[in-house]
Amino acid sequence: MIDTVPGAFAASVARYADRPALIGEDGSTLSYTQLDAVRLQATRALIALGVQRGDCVAIWAPNTVEWVIAALAVHSAGAALVPINTRMRGEEAAYVLERSRARVLFCIGNFLGQHYPALLAPHQPQTLETLVVLGATAPGECDWSGFLQHAERVEPDTARARAASVEPSDRMDVMFTSGTTGQPKGVITVHAQNLRVIREWSDRMSLSPEDRYLLVNPFFHAFGYKVGWLAGLIAGCAVMPHAVFDAAAVMRRIDAEKVSVLPGPPTLFISLLNDPKRADCDLSSLRATITGAAAVAPALVERIRSELGFKIVLTGYGLTETCGIVSLCDPDDSAETIVSTCGRPIPGIEVQCIGEDGVALPPNTPGEVVVRGYNVMQGYLDDAEETAKAIDADGWLHTGDVGVLDERGYLRITDRLKDMYITGGFNCYPAEIERMIAAHPAIAQVAVVGVPDERLGEVGKAYVVLRPGQTLDSGAFIAWCRDKMANYKVPRSVEVLDALPSNASGKVLKFELRKRSA
Repeated sequence: MIDTVPGAFAASVARYADRPALIGEDGSTLSYTQLDAVRLQATRALIALGVQRGDCVAIWAPNTVEWVIAALAVHSAGAALVPINTRMRGEEAAYVLERSRARVLFCIGNFLGQHYPALLAPHQPQTLETLVVLGATAPGECDWSGFLQHAERVEPDTARARAASVEPSDRMDVMFTSGTTGQPKGVITVHAQNLRVIREWSDRMSLSPEDRYLLVNPFFHAFGYKVGWLAGLIAGCAVMPHAVFDAAAVMRRIDAEKVSVLPGPPTLFISLLNDPKRADCDLSSLRATITGAAAVAPALVERIRSELGFKIVLTGYGLTETCGIVSLCDPDDSAETIVSTCGRPIPGIEVQCIGEDGVALPPNTPGEVVVRGYNVMQGYLDDAEETAKAIDADGWLHTGDVGVLDERGYLRITDRLKDMYITGGFNCYPAEIERMIAAHPAIAQVAVVGVPDERLGEVGKAYVVLRPGQTLDSGAFIAWCRDKMANYKVPRSVEVLDALPSNASGKVLKFELRKRSA
């Protein structure tokens, strides 16, 4: 079994040489052989820029062909990939770059009405040595073709030797996730554990070289990256990056390019099902999907099967700290099982629901979900204290989620110990959002909770206590938040209180705020 990304990709190149590997939104296509050639060139360029084994290289960009090429080159150079959420603002991205000490950043130029290098410029850390701009560039910026020209300084055999030297135990990536501390933490995982998870997921989805895999799930997330384009390339699929979800554009692409695999959150499928132009498109090529990251209604699964024609519809559960996957449903599970559970732990992974005493609870008894096995992260980057809090002495990862295991071993998540909520598929951590809102000049105290939303599943609501003599305009407050944080983190509403409900020790009672919002 090949247990490194360079090795697994090389095997795909040998096996699927002339088959399409990457298809851009403009229809441009790279075969596996062509993709391998430009991957080698990009690897040479990274080595020329001084990237060493074990260094970090970041990508802050939407789903594009260049994203995949750059990531493959990072892995081939023996470096660790650091994906950055495109919804982040400059200060947030700079924190990730500084914390990871990334030497090179691949950054989109213009996206969502912003020039991303300009967003970063006031906050750019000294540890960042090279910024490569993908797409539109401003004067003085290094573009993709300029980056590739650095390859001329390094022989191809040097890059091949570097890729061959990558070990299964080497860091594959450092993916930043937020937590109750309010600061993002870098999750370290290695090649071998990720590839084992990817193969299990691909087998459950029956991925094959005949599949044409459309990816709207963002590449900065494990879903779009690990079991997305990387799983697709290892399985010999034609991988189709798609930068921004638009129902009409996605349906046109399904029709024109005979897409067979299309994962996504429930909101994606609701948009497709409700679009009046669906009748004008042939979606019969669709074969397999996996959804989740929010509550899934039984009727939605039935519609995905009957109206969109998917034969395989799965749900699952995972965390960044578990290479993205803990449990999966089986293709032949009933619709009720698919919508009411997260499936069973994948082979080789143990899951328990434990009580406050740390003892495993009997079936159908809610407790904290803990996970042990090959998929558990190596730890948080440069943070032994937080790592020790997350992984106990017996190797159990404490997820902070509350769930139950039924008699069959199927897992159902019922609550979140850490108050995290999910907005349109994006994890939102109140402590992080509260830390940013606390800088508002009018606000003395803030608590953020997730409240139900018909379209996005949940959205944030901020409860604030004002400083003496201050007033707060809700529209201006939300606009202020949009300038400071990724848009999915921005509370959709705000309510001013005289005081936040708290217990005798001063801890804010968020369950009372949730009841108030209900």
